[in-house]
Amino acid sequence: MFSSYSLGRQWSLRRGRGPPYPAVSPYHKQWIHMAVIVLIISCWIPLTVAISLEAPPRSTETTLLIDTRIPVFVNGHWQIMSEDEHRQLVRRSPATQTFEVDVSAATSVPTTTTVATGPLPTPFDGALAANFSGDDGGGSCLDFITGFLEDPTFQECYPLSMLLKGSNSFFQAMRSLVKITQVIETSCKANKDTCTDYLNDLAGKLTSDDNCGEDYQKENQVVIQAYKGMKSYEELYGASCLQNPETSAYCFVSAVTNLTTSSNVYLYNLPLNSTLPESALPACDYCTSETMKIYQSAAADRKKYIANTYVGAATQINAECGANFVNAALPDPLPDSAATSIAQAPSLLILSMLFLAVSRWMR
Repeated sequence: MFSSYSLGRQWSLRRGRGPPYPAVSPYHKQWIHMAVIVLIISCWIPLTVAISLEAPPRSTETTLLIDTRIPVFVNGHWQIMSEDEHRQLVRRSPATQTFEVDVSAATSVPTTTTVATGPLPTPFDGALAANFSGDDGGGSCLDFITGFLEDPTFQECYPLSMLLKGSNSFFQAMRSLVKITQVIETSCKANKDTCTDYLNDLAGKLTSDDNCGEDYQKENQVVIQAYKGMKSYEELYGASCLQNPETSAYCFVSAVTNLTTSSNVYLYNLPLNSTLPESALPACDYCTSETMKIYQSAAADRKKYIANTYVGAATQINAECGANFVNAALPDPLPDSAATSIAQAPSLLILSMLFLAVSRWMR
């Protein structure tokens, strides 16, 4: 039998009236706090660095992008222009000689090659006076842009994606069937795979803090246009080099020179993160369907801008051409193309809550 003393001692311990449990040494408690903090920081830094370096497209599928360009009737057909391009058209005459070709001839390629005089269009031929960061409004960013424009590799790639926005000479070239055909032929001579790798690498250098990182964060339009053009090169190469098998004409050339397919010109802005205007009615033809196939395949990489704009454009085209004219669904994503910021958000939330708990514990 237990003695009354032992029973009373057990009862007092159960009720919390016994001797206190040994306390953690203040010395060891400080080291525990430090270890937990170091563990949190070591987990947090790789996540935040990965998010900052990933630089996914800033717009999402729910962002509404409005095309504010101006339709202008030029040489018997409509041209879609920005306000700057419209002003250039009013006050500038063509810098080079062009050959006027009747619109009806835009659906076929001449049997003989006609060479247009003058240099080919170049990117940012009138926009590099933009106010870049730096004491003199130029600095390292302007030097970097000037440098890659003069790079023989860049010139050999001759990316159409860098001409679609911000090139006055390219706008002038679209007024001539001969000139714009020469532009497309030159662009399509490049090695797509080599130039895709080159321009993706160039985009990373563009957004580096040593070059145009600050201006990219400030959304400088020249830098943003350059970045979008570099990242969308591959899909725009495929779309612009597409030819109609019945006429051998480039689909892009037909879109910009033929009144009957003028809405198709909007398709070439989709990879640059511009949506299809509600009033646009692309032709229900080979060029539209094959262009959208190229875009749909490219959208498997969810980091590409086309992944943001494809579904809306495909749905609008199907409303005009039939429910199954193009595939309106995105393909399965590539394994490594999930947006880092979305994938890591739960981890960052957990770490933040853990850090808050530790902060309260240390008080």
